[in-house]
Amino acid sequence: MKVTDPVNPSAKSLPPIQPKAFRHDINGLRAWAVFAVVLYHFGVPGFAGGFVGVDVFFVISGFLMTGIIIAGLERGNFSLWGFYLARARRIIPALLVLCVSLLILGWFWLPNADYKMLASHVGTAVAFVSNLKFWREAGYFDAASHEKWLLHTWSLSVEWQFYILLPLGCLLLWHWFGKRGVKLALIAAGVLSLVLSAYASSRWPGAAFYLLPTRAWEMLAGGLVWWATRQHAMSRQWARLAEGVGFALIIWAIATFDPAMLWPGYLALVPVVGAMLVLAANRQRSWLTANPLARQLGASSYSIYLWHWPLVVLLTYAGEQANSQWMALGVLGSVLFGELSLRYVENPARKGLSRSGLWVQSGQLAVVTSAIGLAAVLVFLGVKLSHPVVSQRLDARVNVIADESLNVKPRRDDCFVGSGVTSPACVYGGTEVKAILLGDSHADAVSGGLAASVLKKTDGILDLTYASCPTIFGLNIVDDNNKTQCKEFNGWAKEKISEYSEDIPLVIVNRTSVYALGQHNIKEKMNIPLSYFNSYNIEITDGFLNEYSAGLIESACELAKQRPVYITRPIPEMMVDVPKAMARAMMFGKPDPQISISLEEYHARHKVVWAAQDAAVARCGVKILDPLPYLCHDGRCWGSKDGRPIYYDDDHLSEYGNKLLVPMFKQVFAASASH
Repeated sequence: MKVTDPVNPSAKSLPPIQPKAFRHDINGLRAWAVFAVVLYHFGVPGFAGGFVGVDVFFVISGFLMTGIIIAGLERGNFSLWGFYLARARRIIPALLVLCVSLLILGWFWLPNADYKMLASHVGTAVAFVSNLKFWREAGYFDAASHEKWLLHTWSLSVEWQFYILLPLGCLLLWHWFGKRGVKLALIAAGVLSLVLSAYASSRWPGAAFYLLPTRAWEMLAGGLVWWATRQHAMSRQWARLAEGVGFALIIWAIATFDPAMLWPGYLALVPVVGAMLVLAANRQRSWLTANPLARQLGASSYSIYLWHWPLVVLLTYAGEQANSQWMALGVLGSVLFGELSLRYVENPARKGLSRSGLWVQSGQLAVVTSAIGLAAVLVFLGVKLSHPVVSQRLDARVNVIADESLNVKPRRDDCFVGSGVTSPACVYGGTEVKAILLGDSHADAVSGGLAASVLKKTDGILDLTYASCPTIFGLNIVDDNNKTQCKEFNGWAKEKISEYSEDIPLVIVNRTSVYALGQHNIKEKMNIPLSYFNSYNIEITDGFLNEYSAGLIESACELAKQRPVYITRPIPEMMVDVPKAMARAMMFGKPDPQISISLEEYHARHKVVWAAQDAAVARCGVKILDPLPYLCHDGRCWGSKDGRPIYYDDDHLSEYGNKLLVPMFKQVFAASASH
């Protein structure tokens, strides 16, 4: 599709566009961006804000794409399909080689659960929708994200979506309103996107980070620089100043920003404006961007970016992510793989494809991309359907251990809720409710053990479990996505429970300490409360802990007015994901890590909750269920039994693990039967 300039119909008779001089500043700025991202991801000290390198890449992309599109429209020879193919030649071949390499590696090495996840990510990456996939799964800065081999492709998906929409929008606006209309519309879109980004970063942080509407302003900012500088070059003195200030802003962000910040809200203006100033300066002989190292890293920056993240994940799998020697080797490996990819994949593919016509190029790229996407689908289905060819690739013991991460209750998706006010109120076991289970994800995780403890086949339990919702009336939960309505759910649950006979006991299970004291093994969330009553305070104070304890006691006692109430002591929290740590140790030929925590560590973590539970016993006669005799021995609480994980992650018991608590839960039904 070609477009003739409606303002200047004779533009199509103009001579062909002359090749523009190579922009060393852009190439060098790419080097800075990839350098920051790589060192940040490998955990090199001093680069806590290195993730801003992606924002710099976005600005560069917007600058270049705007120039290509508008210059083509002005001349009347802009080809939409040619534009898309040029981007595809640049991006797709190296991405496909990476995806194929990972699928081959996974076939010989990854357990079924991990291989299935990889296959799903390959499929979304080659379709350029992986940003949507990762948005739905977890936050970019979460620990679990460091185990996703293609997490970094989210930015490629955002860019590709921008590449699709920008020329279409420019074509339509150019046809209706001309060049001035295009410019004004892009500025307006950039401002709206920036405002949305600032708002969404605090309200919907996951969506703000991953989705195009809150990222488009960064690319449009680069386009604005192109508009502003295409005919008005800076003087040498002002250019030197602009470049210096620009790099100062970028370096400041790299050195001082951290993942705890809301991103990409207004703070992203710092690296974005920095990149804009460097591009506007257009200094081609600057020692910052035109030195030999910057030239080489800039040329291979895309391939370095592609290959560095799988090496980061590999170190995570090996448990060596904090080993400085392996970190250094990972950085060097990223540069080496990037250089090899540039020489033997990027450049040859781009040149080879360019020799063919548009339709031949399109067909070649479509066939290869579809083939790899189909391979990913077949792997995914092979694991999901347990086809022997796929599911029995590895030593069965590795898969037994790794698959414990999937060993959750069968009806979890139907019965365990994470938003809204009500619950499906599922009944497990028989149809006659003999006990009611109330609590959060730890209650959900032990529901199978409680259901297995009933005395008769006709007996069942009522499930009222809600994600991240402790049984403390009036308590609000800090939720990144603003979906948790815990306070309202607890009110609903109290009314729901009152509909059942007062002879039916209530069992309360919660991960109670985390809401008062913060996460136990996530550095950015340690010692930060996840709940509040009236106003949220990021600090843990004695006043808050006293109010929290009082709320726990009063809530338990209020429920105990109606029926027998059992409170379960906190389930021990391991410091690592148990199935993953055990399986990966076996994959690397290491001994069983024997994951555990000491009883001293357990009691230090849960001292406040234990005291509150004891106070509830003294005040209103609630009864205590203690899992420690069943999960702990020899002074430690263990993450596995007989060589098999009893957790499906670091703190939730699996269906195998919760059966260890059957003797504990039998106390509930034995006491009920004796009345």
